[in-house]
Amino acid sequence: MRQHRSVGLMIADPTSQPPELTTAEIPLPPTAENLPAVVPPPRKPSTSRNLRRVLSLLVLLALAGAAGYWHWLRSQPSLPPGFATGNGRLEADEVDIDTKFAGRILKLNVDEGDLVKAGQVVAVMDTRDLEAQLKQSQQLVAQAQHTLEQAEASKVSQQAVVKLAQQELARTTDLVPRGFATVELRDQQTQQLNSAIATLNADEAAIAAAQHALGAATHQVEYYAVQIADNQLFAPKDGPIEYRVANVGEVLAAGGKVFTMLDASYVYMDIYLPTEQAGRVRIGSEARIVLDAYPGHVIPARVVFVASQAQFTPKTVETKEERDKLMFRIRIRIDPERLEGREAMMRTGLPGVGYVRTEPSAVWPQSLAPSPPPPAQ
Repeated sequence: MRQHRSVGLMIADPTSQPPELTTAEIPLPPTAENLPAVVPPPRKPSTSRNLRRVLSLLVLLALAGAAGYWHWLRSQPSLPPGFATGNGRLEADEVDIDTKFAGRILKLNVDEGDLVKAGQVVAVMDTRDLEAQLKQSQQLVAQAQHTLEQAEASKVSQQAVVKLAQQELARTTDLVPRGFATVELRDQQTQQLNSAIATLNADEAAIAAAQHALGAATHQVEYYAVQIADNQLFAPKDGPIEYRVANVGEVLAAGGKVFTMLDASYVYMDIYLPTEQAGRVRIGSEARIVLDAYPGHVIPARVVFVASQAQFTPKTVETKEERDKLMFRIRIRIDPERLEGREAMMRTGLPGVGYVRTEPSAVWPQSLAPSPPPPAQ
């Protein structure tokens, strides 16, 4: 049998009082101390703030550039009328050291950066085949010399035969009228004399042929000797080696480049001037060069070239007048005597400023007076 549970409901008595609560049991209102910590979300950087920072940096850079340019202008010597100026770079003529004949590089005596003197052997080519041909030609010379000596000895002997034949013919000719010799004998001796003279002429011709053969063999020896000498590569000028193009063991064709060197006696700077100034520049006019690396050192120079046609201004050249788009190239060269003995001090590529006198009567300012040359090294 199922058992039924009775559920009773409790009905509160309206007359009954609620239970009293203690202070500890009364809930407190929420305050900042008992609230959990709230982590604010990360704030994204403001775009306008970054833009202000970039603009401020650009303004500072522009001010710094303007200050540098102003300082550069102040540091440049002020030019009186009759002078022109332009900036450029110090350069020197490049000289290629090439092979004259095809061959293999046997030895390199210098390398990049080495200072060489004119006539110094910088490289040697393999000349074993030429040396063998030289020995062969020397043997041909000896053979031709021997042939010549034989021809000369035969000539001397034949001269004696001719002389004897002449003497016999002379005696027979005297005896024939007196009957002591026959005409037949005289004719025979005449024939012998003619034969001896013909042989002597042949010996002289053989001597001439031997002399020509000796000369040809001698010239052949000289030819191979010159080829061997030309396979030694010499420095044509004083100056530093700029580039080494080939290495030991490489086979080069005739005219193959081995080194590129700088001619220390031909150092110059190309500047560009507008038409108004370039038209008054003359070849031979005095000039000055001041390098940025040595602002206090003034180098005397002369104008050696004035372009006949205008050209676009290179990007590496800054002009004072932006409207001048076509400029004339002016080359000013340092005096070779000033460079003598100072090849090791030469540095190409250094930027600087060139000054040119456009009026012959203009007087150089004291700030552009030539500085004494540095001690030779």
